[in-house]
Amino acid sequence: MEQSGFLNIYFADESGFSLTPCVPYGWQKIGETQSIPTRRSSQINIFGLLSRDNKFESYWTEGSNTSSTIITFLDDFVQKQATRTIIILDNASIHRSEEFVNQVEKWKEFDVEIFFLPTYSPHLNLIETLWRKIKYEWLKPKDFHCMKTLRDALQAILVTIGDKYFIDFKQPEMSII
Repeated sequence: MEQSGFLNIYFADESGFSLTPCVPYGWQKIGETQSIPTRRSSQINIFGLLSRDNKFESYWTEGSNTSSTIITFLDDFVQKQATRTIIILDNASIHRSEEFVNQVEKWKEFDVEIFFLPTYSPHLNLIETLWRKIKYEWLKPKDFHCMKTLRDALQAILVTIGDKYFIDFKQPEMSII
């Protein structure tokens, strides 16, 4: 149904970014020491919605994400939808609060439905791949110099998802036996 254009499916979640970089490993020349300074900083929290074809919408906050902030972000996103849409979310407490659940019926009036993944299954939420790629591949050590460079680098990445930055989510072939 998604491939035929009958509906849109978006995978949604939050991720935080700070001046502590995610560097799983690194290379250095013999006798040369490389270092990446880390320091405490505020955190940029991004709520994102990503489709399999790399349509992406993001919302930023430097405060904590709460049910209220996610509701505000989704209210904005819902207003932009012209096709039936399903938003897939994990079971974070801010997605399951009474305040959030009370909004689900309102969004259905706009033909947008919320689907909750089973608990403890982040591997089913495709946007987790995006957060991993941003943190471990697309952000560079120089981007962690200060909050301004981090904000600028994140902005440059997020506005070019689907163009410069792209994730190939292969659709499994369906066959009838």
